[in-house]
Amino acid sequence: MNNLTLKQFRYFEALARHGHFGHAAAACAISQPALSMQIKDLEGELGLPLFERGPKEVRLTAFGQDLRSSAVAILRAVQEVEELAQAARLTPLGRLRLGVIPTIAPYLLPRIIGPMMTLYAGVDLHVRETVTPKLIVELLEGRLDAALVALPISEPAFSETALFTESFVLVRPIDFADRPVPKIETLRELRLLLLEEGHCFRDQALAFCQVKDAAPRELLDGSSLSTLVQMVASGIGVTLIPEMAIGVETRSAQVSLGRFAKPEPQRTIGMIWRKASPMAKEFLHIAQIIRQAGEALLGENGQSVSERQPQLPPMQQPNPND
Repeated sequence: MNNLTLKQFRYFEALARHGHFGHAAAACAISQPALSMQIKDLEGELGLPLFERGPKEVRLTAFGQDLRSSAVAILRAVQEVEELAQAARLTPLGRLRLGVIPTIAPYLLPRIIGPMMTLYAGVDLHVRETVTPKLIVELLEGRLDAALVALPISEPAFSETALFTESFVLVRPIDFADRPVPKIETLRELRLLLLEEGHCFRDQALAFCQVKDAAPRELLDGSSLSTLVQMVASGIGVTLIPEMAIGVETRSAQVSLGRFAKPEPQRTIGMIWRKASPMAKEFLHIAQIIRQAGEALLGENGQSVSERQPQLPPMQQPNPND
């Protein structure tokens, strides 16, 4: 087996990931016949079939499944060698593939991309927005360099650094503005709007509300925080959003905001990367940029909550002369 090539392993991993020759070829920027030929050569070199071909998709054989984990490890090791060489050439950051969860990306990215591009002039920045489980897989497989997520992740292969902590805010229809923020027991009885399954923010909100098995009519799912806030503005229910989302999501929505009694529901935002990455020093610099941007954003949005929170009259103190 002296003719195995990294190119064959890259094409094999792409086909295993996409399960379709056309999609894998497009992802690798080559023609489908060229991809098919490379896969056939790899199978011939190994002496075993790697895929079961179907009319619309392909599936890994048992041997193909065993080979995929080795192929991913080989490709990741080669990438780390390339990154190590880049660091040795004193070019701090040539390319950065950054993953971000959807409940962070729209609010924090606009504030950090400019400073990052200033610090690392000419960096080739690629941003990937998706849910946490997918980011973890892609980071482990070397398809991402770092990711912004809610901590903890507790993956032994990752380094993680906390950036800042933010509270969850209750969003209600504007007609509720003069009512006190409900306690958890009352909140569970309301129609709660949440992100669809797969979002860690959904799990965090359910944990705070102490909701496990709710009837479908009690929980309505949305694909984005924007959708949830607009549904609340229409009077359909209530929702929770992270503090960083306030400025973007509520500026054009007729809703009222409220803070929960302490201890408030919160999440910690952090940055993660592979422990083996030679770019750890650069990631720590980037983390500091993100930390400063996040703290400034929370300061602005915290003031917004105070301005939009109903000002209830103070309790009347008893008159000692009565």
